[in-house]
Amino acid sequence: MSLHDDAVLVLKDYDARGDQAELRQTYLDHLAAHPDGTWKSCHAGHLTASALVIDLERGRVLLTLHKKLGMWLQMGGHCEPDDTGLAAAALREATEESGMPGLSLLPGGPVTLDRHPIPAPCHWHLDVQYAALAPAGAAPAISDESLDLRWFRYDEVAGVADASVVRLMERTRALL
Repeated sequence: MSLHDDAVLVLKDYDARGDQAELRQTYLDHLAAHPDGTWKSCHAGHLTASALVIDLERGRVLLTLHKKLGMWLQMGGHCEPDDTGLAAAALREATEESGMPGLSLLPGGPVTLDRHPIPAPCHWHLDVQYAALAPAGAAPAISDESLDLRWFRYDEVAGVADASVVRLMERTRALL
């Protein structure tokens, strides 16, 4: 199955409520109009995959200080040809950017969707956001894509991250 086909299936199965239902339809319409809609080369916008890394035992999340954006974000990025699906892409990105092997995605598929503008030549990231559990005692290691990597208690996230990260954390916590 192609990444495009996987993305369509994931989005059709996604339990969207409220504004997420409209956003899910935007993603599906984009994929229907753009066979290359999962790839960075699609300048009309493209899907990305991300995962919020959670340490359940200590009640905290791992965020990366994004090198290009200078913002605290969840781990994530562009899909790659070897990715077998959106979940695999999110897990790969989370593992690469956190430096922690042994992460596991929460079951049930994506937690949220977030569409945000990006600089030209592309116009939109259509992010499919998952949550990943960190193994006990895992130690993060900063990657080349990050200026910093830090654990934040749940109550600290709103003070350092934007609304999309806060929403992802809140929806993740509601699932837990």
